[in-house]
Amino acid sequence: MSASVKNPWIGRLPKIGVRPAIDGRRRGVRESLEAQVMAMAHSAARFLTENLRHPNGESVECVVADSCIGGVAEAAACADKFAREGVGVSLTVTPCWCYGSETMDMDPLTPKAVWGFNGTERPGAVYLAAVLAAHNQKGLPAFGIYGRDVQDAGDSSIPEDVQEKLLRFARAGLAVATMRGKSYLSLGGVSMGIAGSIVDQPLFERHLGMRVECVDMSEVSRRIEEEIFDPDEFERALAWVKKNCPEGRDYNPEGSRKSAQAKAEDWRTVVKMTMIFRDLMIGNPRLAELGFGEEALGRNAIAGGFQGQRAWTDHSPNGDFAEAILTSSFDWNGVRPPFMFATENDCLNGVGMLLNHLLTNTAQIFADVRTYWSPEAVRRVTGATLEGRGAGGFIHLINSGAATLDGTGRQTRDGEPAMKPFWEIEPAEVDACLKATDWPPAITEYFRGGGYSSCYLSRGGMPLTMNRLSLAQGLGPVLQIAEGWSIDLPPEVHDVLNERTNPTWPTTWFVPNLTGEGPFADVYSVMANWSANHGAISYGHVGADLITLASMLRIPVAMHNVPAEKLFRPSAWGLFGALDPQSADYRACAALGPLYG
Repeated sequence: MSASVKNPWIGRLPKIGVRPAIDGRRRGVRESLEAQVMAMAHSAARFLTENLRHPNGESVECVVADSCIGGVAEAAACADKFAREGVGVSLTVTPCWCYGSETMDMDPLTPKAVWGFNGTERPGAVYLAAVLAAHNQKGLPAFGIYGRDVQDAGDSSIPEDVQEKLLRFARAGLAVATMRGKSYLSLGGVSMGIAGSIVDQPLFERHLGMRVECVDMSEVSRRIEEEIFDPDEFERALAWVKKNCPEGRDYNPEGSRKSAQAKAEDWRTVVKMTMIFRDLMIGNPRLAELGFGEEALGRNAIAGGFQGQRAWTDHSPNGDFAEAILTSSFDWNGVRPPFMFATENDCLNGVGMLLNHLLTNTAQIFADVRTYWSPEAVRRVTGATLEGRGAGGFIHLINSGAATLDGTGRQTRDGEPAMKPFWEIEPAEVDACLKATDWPPAITEYFRGGGYSSCYLSRGGMPLTMNRLSLAQGLGPVLQIAEGWSIDLPPEVHDVLNERTNPTWPTTWFVPNLTGEGPFADVYSVMANWSANHGAISYGHVGADLITLASMLRIPVAMHNVPAEKLFRPSAWGLFGALDPQSADYRACAALGPLYG
């Protein structure tokens, strides 16, 4: 399988620029350092290129300045090269003293870090402190990277603690740069009064550097009726669906069930909806060949959402199938990058999915944070006593069939359940995800127009991170993070609990990691402190990366269970209160304001 696919968005994918800073004094000092400084820059560039990929699978490209930067002229030449090369993230490296404000990166929109080599021969740490002070004084936040252990001047290796910070910074910085200039596709408006569906355009523009593209759901109807989609792909997709998407149990009362003919037509409709949603997001050159030049262009959307309920679903098949397939890493065209597409047009959860995805390159589960099951309640309902990770209770994550099929956990890494970047997914793993999923007809008391919901059970043992972006009057955006695990329940326990709610939807049993304090005192507290009805769930414990990314976007983090030693924010945050990092986060974000003004 291909390790990469064509970039789905307009424009170049962002590069990382590496800036080798040097002591500008010639006649001995600079000359003695040129080779070491440039070697350090190229070592960092190689490391990042070898370890980072864009969401489409391409390796991240690093651009190194043409010369060491000893003063303003060389800093300007470097900035010019970076602008021409499409650099979106800036890393300055040095083992020595340099002239801080003369050599620093002054671009206010570019995420920045400085790696000061920890050696004794030259004062790289002194420069690091000086240039970070200059960044802080000028309101240009930068991350400081400094190895814990002293290295020899000739040591070209990158210590593990430095590697971790380089990658954490680079992943978050690339996320910022990748979002910039893209769109959120809002298909429809507010679903059932859900606050997250109220698309706040200033949030996207000022914090994320994105635009919002609002398209009425009637455009989907028009494209279905006028057949503005690729007919060849449609026939291929329909054949794939008939082979791989078995219809599940119909829970509707006998008198409310659709006929076989009506169900077959619903299948045709939901497949068309899937193709149309995708084409609206990123365009489709095939449409131009068919005479639909305007529709072929798409909206350059990196994320989107579909209102569905109730204006659409009261008379047409729901969006569950389309949302589940789009957010998966595969369809009738094979493995591919997943689309970040939000159920009920909950754009705030869509942003949460997007942040997770850009940090991990994996598909995301969109779910209701539905129910907290205490050990006592489980015992009362099922007679079972909980053991293992779930002994203290768990949260039922479930939504109307729109979660990624990757969430089945039928992919594996080192023999354990996983959700992987598309380029790592084997054909057998795709088949396993599909075989673990069936598609019950939608329950018509919810969805009068019918449709199909994916139904599966996530395997236990997956490390997961759930986040939620919310808006608060007087504060703006704020992020919540909960790392934890999916768990397995005994089948008889699962069956009883699952049947108490809508059994046609996908289920993930989730246990957050507890700290014994505040919102993570116990599982109930996590549920009680969650700020909205939905959450975005990613494979892996990526809370630390999310915190770094949030600081770049000037979004404070309200609650998290990430160990303190993993927190990595710009140097300036410490000046807002080093003894209370959470409060400092709020103050720093408020003082600096949104990244894009």
